[in-house]
Amino acid sequence: MKTTIKNYIKSCLKCQKFNIERRKGPGLLHPVEAPSGPFQLIGIDYTGPFPTTPQRNKYVLAITDYFTKWVIAIPLPNQTARTTAEALYEHYICIYGVPMRILSDQGSHFNNELMVAFTQLLGCHHIKSTPYHPQTNGAIERFNATFERQLAKVTDQQINDWDIHLKSITFAYNTGQHATTKLSPYQLQFGRNLTLPPDRPRRYYEFSKPNDYFHYFKQTLKIYYKYAIMNSKQQQQIYKKYFDHNRPDIHYSTGDQVLKRISINRSKLATLYSNPMTVIKEMHPTYLIQDPTEKKIYQVHVSQLRTCNSNYIQ
Repeated sequence: MKTTIKNYIKSCLKCQKFNIERRKGPGLLHPVEAPSGPFQLIGIDYTGPFPTTPQRNKYVLAITDYFTKWVIAIPLPNQTARTTAEALYEHYICIYGVPMRILSDQGSHFNNELMVAFTQLLGCHHIKSTPYHPQTNGAIERFNATFERQLAKVTDQQINDWDIHLKSITFAYNTGQHATTKLSPYQLQFGRNLTLPPDRPRRYYEFSKPNDYFHYFKQTLKIYYKYAIMNSKQQQQIYKKYFDHNRPDIHYSTGDQVLKRISINRSKLATLYSNPMTVIKEMHPTYLIQDPTEKKIYQVHVSQLRTCNSNYIQ
């Protein structure tokens, strides 16, 4: 009888949709495989809107190299597909070349016909992260969290001159030691330590021909890259162990009934989860689920799902 009553209470649909889960969300961490060098995998993401500046900027497009952690932050007036493609071409492609892969979220400014044609023309692969799962694009989420707080410290009382300080904050980020690689993004990007105004003149290397410098440069980068790869793998293992601790690894099968977390435009008294939906394809930790009423299909990370207990009549 106790088991029957317990299962009956668990099957209350309103409780399942409104109750807050006090445990860690499901889904173990699956880190993005670290590239073996720079210019192979970059992440792009928008943050904002911020207060409009005199230059009419409201958003920041951040581009991060997943190996070096080098960041480019571009203030922009909007986040349309055309603006995104132009900024990516002007500020990255024309300086660093074409990356092998581009990782972004599934926002309309990235997931559109223009970006598809743009990446096909350049010959790079466009990867899209799972909606509402920021760990997929963690490298750029880390920068966004950092620079927003720094911008808040240096802006004026009207908070409309943030784009003036953006380059200085990005420079400080790129020249500081990164927690993952134990080297600065500048060192991994350019193979040397940068010189700042207060620094004393350093000794110079003399090369008889340009090839000598290139050989020295390759040797230096080889040492830096080896050190960065070792530290990145160690930090990924440490973070995964911490993230996965006491976290359930729930798997769903095709045909299972689940509830999808509602993440946008939700008031404090609104339901947390949707009505029951059906799993139509398993790609753990990502699933394709379908709304039986609207027949709409969603791609959802397991952390955004809740098991629907519907064994008993409500």
